[in-house]
Amino acid sequence: MKRYLVTGGAGFIGSAVVRHLIRQTPHQVLVVDKLTYAGNRDNLEPVSNDPRLAFLQADIGDVAAMRQAFAEFRPDIVMHLAAESHVDRSIDGPAAFIETNIVGSFVLLQEALRHWRLLPPAEQAGFRFHQISTDEVFGSLGEDGLFSETSPYQPNSPYSASKAASDHLVRAWHHTYGLPVVLSNCSNNYGPYHFPEKLIPLMILNALEGKALPVYGSGAQIRDWLHVEDHARALALIAESGRIGESYNVGGCAERSNLEVVKAICALMDELAPDAALGPRENLIRFVADRPGHDQRYAIDASKIERELGWRPQESFESGLRKTVAWYLGNREWWGRIRSGVYRGERLGAG
Repeated sequence: MKRYLVTGGAGFIGSAVVRHLIRQTPHQVLVVDKLTYAGNRDNLEPVSNDPRLAFLQADIGDVAAMRQAFAEFRPDIVMHLAAESHVDRSIDGPAAFIETNIVGSFVLLQEALRHWRLLPPAEQAGFRFHQISTDEVFGSLGEDGLFSETSPYQPNSPYSASKAASDHLVRAWHHTYGLPVVLSNCSNNYGPYHFPEKLIPLMILNALEGKALPVYGSGAQIRDWLHVEDHARALALIAESGRIGESYNVGGCAERSNLEVVKAICALMDELAPDAALGPRENLIRFVADRPGHDQRYAIDASKIERELGWRPQESFESGLRKTVAWYLGNREWWGRIRSGVYRGERLGAG
């Protein structure tokens, strides 16, 4: 049994990782989460009664809180997911992204290094700091090609620039101080417990409520879609078995344009939640002014993690999207609390 400290563990991807660790492994988990707008303890409710799960509400930029968390929990593995993560919000308010993604990561690295240096040699050898990042740090692809682990960093938004900076800090702490690290960069995630401002849940809920389905520009932007539970399995593998100092790309092998995604959601909503008064949901699609600096295409080469760790996605985009739509239709209480409080469906990041 190992002790996992998971930052951002009440967020979308973080909570999927925590649910996986509690359900599928014998490990202990300490979630550290500031509980900003996207952090939600309801995301952990399915495993909240397990005695192996503990929760600490704290800011990763709080030196004293992080030092105490390391000293008391004594983690074997740190999985760093805490981040401001929405491009539109980074356009409206980049300062929070600098504070959390750069300054917060620096504090966490310093405290992880301090903790690691104090460990006995055998425990030092087993320690890992896992940095979880995004394919957006690589910039935008043309019509061809895939992002690999050696692709140059070319971030184009305040969000991706702050994540790129965080990745660089992690590499520097490994090469300069010897901190045992692994890194991963993922494609666009989707699935249950996804905050409703993101494309897929926003389209599902707007389609359910008969509201307009806003599509940026022509909707031709292409993303590689990865089901969050497939990603959680990959992250657990990388944290435990990834090679020290290495980076692993995690993708769903499911490239779709934004417009294709929205149309697929419309078809599923017409099937699973038909509404004769609304008619076909595609009639709700509205093309709106594009996001400033919108990257055209992301796509991941995931052959390294497949080859070295034996991971492959279990969900196709079609199976994963059907499960996601069904989850939102069956969990109105979860998203209803959010839609009545911290996010009401408004557009962000118009520039």
